[in-house]
Amino acid sequence: MSKNKQPNVIVFFTDQQRWDTTGVHGNPLGLTPHFDQMAKTGTHLSRSFTCQPVCGPARSSLQTGLYATETGCYVNGIPLSQDQRTLAHYFKDEGYQTGYIGKWHLASEDPVPAEERGGYDDWLGANALEMCSDAYDTVLYNNDCEEVKLPGYRVDAMTDAAIRYIDERKDNPFFLFLSFLEPHHQNHLDNYPAPDGYEERYTGQWMPPDLAALGGTSHQHLGGYFGMVKKIDEALGRLFDALKSLQLSEDTIVLFTSDHACHFKTRNSEYKRSCHESSIRVPTALTGPGFDGGGHIDELVSLVDLPPTLLDGAGIPVPEEMQGASVLPLTRGENEVWQDDVFVQISESQVGRAIRTKRYKYGVTAADGDQGDHSFAYTYKEEFLYDLHADPYELTNLIQFDSYQHVAEDMKERLLTRIRTVEGREATVEPVEKVRNRQRKVSIR
Repeated sequence: MSKNKQPNVIVFFTDQQRWDTTGVHGNPLGLTPHFDQMAKTGTHLSRSFTCQPVCGPARSSLQTGLYATETGCYVNGIPLSQDQRTLAHYFKDEGYQTGYIGKWHLASEDPVPAEERGGYDDWLGANALEMCSDAYDTVLYNNDCEEVKLPGYRVDAMTDAAIRYIDERKDNPFFLFLSFLEPHHQNHLDNYPAPDGYEERYTGQWMPPDLAALGGTSHQHLGGYFGMVKKIDEALGRLFDALKSLQLSEDTIVLFTSDHACHFKTRNSEYKRSCHESSIRVPTALTGPGFDGGGHIDELVSLVDLPPTLLDGAGIPVPEEMQGASVLPLTRGENEVWQDDVFVQISESQVGRAIRTKRYKYGVTAADGDQGDHSFAYTYKEEFLYDLHADPYELTNLIQFDSYQHVAEDMKERLLTRIRTVEGREATVEPVEKVRNRQRKVSIR
């Protein structure tokens, strides 16, 4: 990096992308060579999870470093408070130019009013990109709320806009948030429209074990979904090519991550909003100053850890109110005390909470039957327990078995502690009735 130069920062943000779409996580289809290279040469956060598996709430957390109950955006459709400080504010305070391109999902309407853009200076976005555009009909709105139609497949069109932005601002430090819709479904079609020719390439090919077992809509949609992932990765490669040609590679931090994953209607009636890995686990990697050569980080990382990580990487003090922690010390091999679980809040499909350790997953849902637009419950009931060592694709729910009761008790106490520290509330969990399964006792860890 140039002496005394603040690093540029780019967030390359996808929507609804599973972790196992990537080669470094075992996908054999060659969908993500650029992400895989990024993970191998930079810092790969191999166990990365959303803190809220639905668009708006997750996005509020990534902008603020707070859990969705603290931002107030605990379900879709709640605009981010204009009093909330976002990454744009923190970077702008340090002299950065700030730009946003793509899907926002934190405003009250489209075009997004200037006061609802989270403090970003340069704007080419849409609140609900899936509603105002289509795969080959890219419509965004500029700073003056004017409609802008961009040519090409939507991923390419937005990548073109991002490269233009980078080129125009290359002489001064910038923070760019590039937010794709892909590989999210196109709502009005309930379909995954890949570029022409891409869906056919992947239809009927390899399928993740949970989808192979449970089906859902995966046989119909997985080819298009994988085709969208392939195009996203090609866009990532184009972005790196642009940085290299502009001699910005050594001066620019790039974060790749997603808001949540996709279970293809195998866990509930739609695509996310559950505690399962297929809803919450996402691909995440960083490159650039401080992150090149950071290696494979095996610790459990939450979406709320990424905002402090970006600020720390840019040399900006991390605000005390942020609820996550920077992973930058982990890249240096420092003996940091790190969390041994991640906490997940679930909304809309249910009022739910979950805790995940390296071995177990434990999920609860509101006990009173009130599953409306509420942010929390005082009483939950047990719903899921998975042993991820024996059952990484969560095909066998162990919550009712007496041989796992001591595991469930340990996970319950972890969860209640997280609810207390994150939400500032006391809650209780009603146990399910246990049955004997004649299995030997298992260890908690």
